[in-house]
Amino acid sequence: MKGRGAAWAPVAVLGVGCVLSLGVSAQRMPQLREPLATALPDSIGDLVGTNARVSNDVADVAGFTSYAFRVYQGDTVQVDSTAQSGKPTAASIYLGYYDHQTRGHTIHSPKNCLPGSGWEALSSGPQRLAVGAETVTVNRYLLENHGTRALVLYWYQGRGRVAHNEYRVKWDLLRDAILKRRTDEALVRIVVPIEGSEEAALSLAKGIAVRMVPAVYRALPS
Repeated sequence: MKGRGAAWAPVAVLGVGCVLSLGVSAQRMPQLREPLATALPDSIGDLVGTNARVSNDVADVAGFTSYAFRVYQGDTVQVDSTAQSGKPTAASIYLGYYDHQTRGHTIHSPKNCLPGSGWEALSSGPQRLAVGAETVTVNRYLLENHGTRALVLYWYQGRGRVAHNEYRVKWDLLRDAILKRRTDEALVRIVVPIEGSEEAALSLAKGIAVRMVPAVYRALPS
């Protein structure tokens, strides 16, 4: 079964291109129920969040309808103490929303964008998370750039589901474009620099992700 699904995956991607090339005239473009920024916590433990901006060049390439981006850091005393204990002293959350997607205007996968910005993937795989009574699966990446390492979790969320597999995301996009006339979706990305152990960074990233999934649902269209 797994091999059969993989064989059909390129067909699904081609189908997405064909359907989305028809344009947006037949698509619904639902509005957010809450501003994206409301989904991002003001602080994470001892780390305080500060809103950050995406450059115009990056925004043009990403093509999102709206976004929220927040960087979390501790004060100098906290950074010194947590660094000694091996706990992460920083993190960031990026949330990009697309009210519709068309051919040539779809969400860019971080697994393609991050290597282009100088980051090398040391390992990757699925990460299961218990979110209330639900279990969701997201992408986990361990990255390195000139000796600096970071732990990344990212996933796609919208139209009632959380997804991580790029081929499955394309298939769902094709199906919902036809059946629901909707292609709205969000990309959620969490980055935790590794200053101590990888396990500590993953623990923090997982805690953030568990908190983010329901918060993002509250902001997205129903």
